[in-house]
Parts: sequence; C-alpha cells; structure tokens
Amino acid sequence: QVKKRCEQKLLIRMKTKCVPCSLNLDTQCPAGYTKITNGTGTPDCRYYLEFKTYTLSFPGCRHRCVKEFEQPECCQGRWGPDCMCK
Repeated sequence: QVKKRCEQKLLIRMKTKCVPCSLNLDTQCPAGYTKITNGTGTPDCRYYLEFKTYTLSFPGCRHRCVKEFEQPECCQGRWGPDCMCK
C-alpha cells in the first residue's frame, strides 16, 4: 500500500494579552493551546491605561502558548482531494 497522505505538522505560537504581572498568574491560553511559560509569564511587554487625556504605559507580562496542527497534504506525486496518482 503506497502512502497517499503526508500530513505536515505545524506549530502555531501565540502570546496572551499584556497585563500587570501580578494579575498574570491565572491567565489561561485559548482552548486547544498549551501554556509553555510558568508563573507570571514573560515580562516582555507594556500595557496602557487611559486617564482622561493621558495614556500611561506600564511594564507587563504575558504567557506564550503553542498548538500543534496537522495540515492535510498529499504525498509527492499525488494530487486532489483524494490524493490520487498523477
């Protein structure tokens, strides 16, 4: 039996919203994603608060998340929805 499908595995990365580090402990990744940072996350961003006519910027934290995704693909020399021979 010759293999018709050769799925490509992709890793999708994303970061959660930037928030005060003290509030980031319980931040969860979206459904289907796995959190790869611990504790308060990574302190690599800034969040903004608006006060009347001023916007203040503060250092914040966010978590990194990953999701493995299989992209359907035909093996080399095959094509179409059923991955038939050329």
